Amino acid sequence: MVAIVYSTESLKGEFQVPASKSHTIRAVIISSLAQGKSTLIKPLHSGDTQAAVNACISLGAQIECQADKWEVYGFGGCPHPPSGKLDLMNSGTSFNLLAGVTSLAPFETILDGDNSLRSRPVQPLLNALNQLGARAISLNGNGCPPISVQGIIKGGRATIDGLNSQFVSSLLISCPLAESDTELTVVNLREAPYVKMTLAWLDEQEIIYDGNENLTHFYIKGQQHYRPFQKQISGDWSTATFPLVAAAITNSDVLLRGLDLNDTQGDKVILDYLQQMGVNIRIEKAGIRLRGGSKLHGIHLDLNETPDALPALSVLGCLAEGTTILDNVPQARIKETDRIAVMAKELSKLGAKVQEKKDGLIIHQSLLQGTEVNGHHDHRVVMALSLAGLRARGKTIVRTAEAARITFPDFFDMLTVLGATVEVKSEQ
Repeated sequence: MVAIVYSTESLKGEFQVPASKSHTIRAVIISSLAQGKSTLIKPLHSGDTQAAVNACISLGAQIECQADKWEVYGFGGCPHPPSGKLDLMNSGTSFNLLAGVTSLAPFETILDGDNSLRSRPVQPLLNALNQLGARAISLNGNGCPPISVQGIIKGGRATIDGLNSQFVSSLLISCPLAESDTELTVVNLREAPYVKMTLAWLDEQEIIYDGNENLTHFYIKGQQHYRPFQKQISGDWSTATFPLVAAAITNSDVLLRGLDLNDTQGDKVILDYLQQMGVNIRIEKAGIRLRGGSKLHGIHLDLNETPDALPALSVLGCLAEGTTILDNVPQARIKETDRIAVMAKELSKLGAKVQEKKDGLIIHQSLLQGTEVNGHHDHRVVMALSLAGLRARGKTIVRTAEAARITFPDFFDMLTVLGATVEVKSEQ
């Protein structure tokens, strides 16, 4: 699918931000691990969350997905043998968290995904599962999916590389159900807010654990259980980054609804990033109002805890006076794509003056010219390049635009509702 985005002077209107992908996937998995019925209110319907739903059903959960709520009947911490491999499609979050869940079963489970997922390293998680008593291997011997996992994890001591915070979250969710207590040592932690999000879920479930303030050591009591619950899923701050940046780079007045300033999502710091760059933001009772059109200026941002913001912020950097530096985010290279390399390559096609660093990007104010760019089947890259198209002269053609559905199915509709001119067509 291709999206054709035309240069747009201004956006105006209101938009309800979709539910959090990270919260939705955690909710599906924890409710599946519980015994009894849970209700998830206003969860995110997307490719990634559907991957989690499908896998949990394969493992024995009964899940009824309605428009505004999902009812989950869990399997009580004892996964059932699936009829075939678990296909997590493009969802790294689902894959990594469920790798831990499958280590609770005494039978072999094979987890796989699409070509993008198959390129993402998971060996640190496999190593930790093996230390805890499971048998976890990469079937192609390259430390990437597909993988085979067979439990049951016993507990004990393990060291986990936090190169990907999802590895840590996977163990935090599964180890309370291990036969014995678990002591985890975390090294090289990145994206700490996502670990804190997982801990908040454990706290709500009254899971017993002890951990230090810098998240490098955890002691988790074994033989615990998860309880059914009812919970409304809050709006996704990672997703909200895109309409916020869209408004910031145009002469706009946009109100976003559905975001919780008190939520554990680390990406809510996007408001601080934008304000530092000169964007006018106001918190109102109805939501968050952003007025664009003000002069933007480049800044230096450490994105270690918010790697998903890199694609959108790299577009903002192109339109800010001076130089914007986005760094300390090497993990952006092991997402759906190497987002550092891909954003440098595709923005350059639009005329951006951008330099690739080992751990980020250096971006200079640029005059963008519409052309054809490739989203590389990466939802955040597709959406970021579409934002660039709002300010590029003429029209910008974004290929693999269907990838936006993975986390933001209504992305192009949102742009249209707010006043942008966008055409979505089948690939020629």
